[in-house]
Amino acid sequence: MRTLVLNAGYEPLAVVSFKRAIVLVMNGKASILEQDDDHPVWGASSSWDRPSVIILRRYVRIPHTRSVPVSRRGVLRRDGQRCGYCGASAGTIDHILPRSRGGADSWENLVACCLKCNNIKGDRTPAEMGWHLRVTPRPPHGTAWLVRGVERSEPQWQEYLAPAA
Repeated sequence: MRTLVLNAGYEPLAVVSFKRAIVLVMNGKASILEQDDDHPVWGASSSWDRPSVIILRRYVRIPHTRSVPVSRRGVLRRDGQRCGYCGASAGTIDHILPRSRGGADSWENLVACCLKCNNIKGDRTPAEMGWHLRVTPRPPHGTAWLVRGVERSEPQWQEYLAPAA
């Protein structure tokens, strides 16, 4: 069981084990916002609700320069597992400007791609193929992207991970 940790301003910070979350709560560093009532944690003399979402009592400052590292999983997640060329289900990623031509491993140069389009395109550019991208690749934004482990979020986390309106 995993627990979502929120900063004192309700921004998602991390995903930790429920054991770490209980230690934070018991040491007075965090409070429980959501709990799993069906699976309490039993101790020698008492039991506690298993925390699903906790909030820190003090604000933890995070550098604004913190960026999301580029990864295959991240590109697929950003593009909704859809091919940037044909819209089919994507399982690979493609360099828009191929690496053999100096293309970088960057959010702006990577797009989710189906195996068929990836094999046909090879080391050519979309312009050389007469293809157009369905999306404009950009770095992902939002605090949920900076937190490792939220890709497989729990239902109780959704209201805390939703972008602010």
